[in-house]
Amino acid sequence: MDRLENIETFVRVAQTQSFAEAARQMRVAKSVVTTRVKQLEDHVGAPLFHRSTRVVRLSDVGQAFLRDCTELVGRAHDVMDQMRGARAGPTGTLRIHALTGFVLGHLASVLRAFQASYPDIHLELIVSDAVVDPVKAGVDCALQIFPAASTELISRPLFPVRRVFCATPEYLRANGTPQSPRDLHKHRLGLYSGYPSRDRWTFHHEGEQITLYMTAALLTNSVHLLREYALEHAGIVCLPTLVAGDAILRGELQVVLAEHQLSSFSLSAVYAGTSRNAFKLKLFIEHITAAFTRVAPWDAAMVERGLLPAALIADA
Repeated sequence: MDRLENIETFVRVAQTQSFAEAARQMRVAKSVVTTRVKQLEDHVGAPLFHRSTRVVRLSDVGQAFLRDCTELVGRAHDVMDQMRGARAGPTGTLRIHALTGFVLGHLASVLRAFQASYPDIHLELIVSDAVVDPVKAGVDCALQIFPAASTELISRPLFPVRRVFCATPEYLRANGTPQSPRDLHKHRLGLYSGYPSRDRWTFHHEGEQITLYMTAALLTNSVHLLREYALEHAGIVCLPTLVAGDAILRGELQVVLAEHQLSSFSLSAVYAGTSRNAFKLKLFIEHITAAFTRVAPWDAAMVERGLLPAALIADA
């Protein structure tokens, strides 16, 4: 067991490229991490890392053994979890990073149902709009809309995230309703700063595309601030429907240019293929997948009322 513990510590240091961060994630002192790696190096008979004051990088020997060690650790934890599950149900802690826009208003009931099914799994949820590498962040899974930061990560799509331009009816009565994407240049715009396309916006309409460069009066990394900004009748904003849907259905916000669609993103579960909590993570992802169909409920309600087109433009 000590040797497996040492191997797991080696893997964590290699993934985080930091003895201190590995210690933080494993909740032990840095000296414990150093001792475990040293014991493993003594057993192997060669250094596993090259260390300096700023950089920790794998030696040739460490590089040669990392993949096998990572798979060994993942498999060992998977087997242990399944043995516990067969005996008394899965236990332990699952750490999840999730987008603010998805969490607020949509996730609490899903978490409650998951914990009702698996009461001995404890959840730690980190909420932010940051794009993270789950391994380096020390979480089992990241629920995010952007591509995985590494080719060694698995990205499992859960459901599409639409984006719409919208404003209050009061704002549109006072300032006019855009009839084409170019009309947006005449309005005060609130835009999200984190999209990969940055200032470049492409609209899809009847098989054609219009690409514009737009300047925001308010540029922010908070979609919830954009919603509040719109509700203050301050301008036209672009929001994901998972954030704007309720206000649109209540008539507080009105979709503009509904037939000129922006491409959608997928909200995905991003995780390491060799996650140390693979069994618990599998249960969690299956639960999330069952809770959200390929057409999100807030989108289905808007399509049914004719507020959104049924067709979906997927991200290219």
